[in-house]
Amino acid sequence: MNEPAPHLSIVVPVYNESANIGPLIEAVREAVSGPDWELVFVDDGSRDDTRMRVEEAAEVDDRIRLIALARNFGQTAAMQAGFDYARGEIVVSMDGDMQNDPADIPRLLAKLDDGFDVVVGYRVARQDRLITRKVPSWIANRIIARLTGVRIRDNGCSLKAYRRSILGRFVLYSDMHRFIPAMAVAVAGARVAEIPVRHHPRRAGESKYGLSRIWKVLSDLLAIKMISSFRSRPLVMFGLGALVSVAVGLGFTMLTLLSVPGGFRSDMAYAYVFPSIVIVWFTSAFYLLLLGLIGEVAVRSETVSGRTVFSAAGEST
Repeated sequence: MNEPAPHLSIVVPVYNESANIGPLIEAVREAVSGPDWELVFVDDGSRDDTRMRVEEAAEVDDRIRLIALARNFGQTAAMQAGFDYARGEIVVSMDGDMQNDPADIPRLLAKLDDGFDVVVGYRVARQDRLITRKVPSWIANRIIARLTGVRIRDNGCSLKAYRRSILGRFVLYSDMHRFIPAMAVAVAGARVAEIPVRHHPRRAGESKYGLSRIWKVLSDLLAIKMISSFRSRPLVMFGLGALVSVAVGLGFTMLTLLSVPGGFRSDMAYAYVFPSIVIVWFTSAFYLLLLGLIGEVAVRSETVSGRTVFSAAGEST
């Protein structure tokens, strides 16, 4: 690690991709000219001999590096490990199944040189199953674009290029690797571009994805929406919730008044139920306002060496 850091790092999470390691390395060597690059494989707990094949390649080419995770953590965690380990000022991510084409890497880098911080590839003539991959992806991409305001046609394409300064502004978790462009814009104000890239059918191994990932994507999308819309103004989000609670509380207040007629009746029981509901909703509104105020304090100010530092990005200076 005392060697000079390369300019370009290519991060490839792999899980049971033994048959694709050799062809991928050769394709990268042909696509990327010069010695100033490294290829970082992140073995996400493979059960085949993927790790051994990467180690064999690394013995004859010191530009190839391996991170071996203790178990299968998932693609997002593997990608974050690769980003942490990569040393280049420019980082390219891609899948290890040979469906992404390393020959598109120079085009991503050329687009970065035009002044962008993140360049996203979108798959042309995508070679995947229609029902389980293409249709859910098409729907998800439009929902993501609508909620985040970042118009990316193919968030699921792993072939992307980033500036190191952007990747250092956030940490990935859950299945957040799909939302890197949206996070980069929300957290760092990144300039994002996209270019068409090739997509090949899988020639070896098995796909690791199915319809079960939809629920993770939806929950992560909710988190991204909160980050992009309310990260620097949590009081607005909690205040909206408090207003809803107050409105519901006022509605039950009216029902309470209507349920108390002049004289004792059998429906007098509602006069005891509705006031309890009113108290719950008004208490919830008060609680949400307190959470909003605490969030404002946490986001807007930090005490560093006796000074209060304000930062919309949540960083101390």
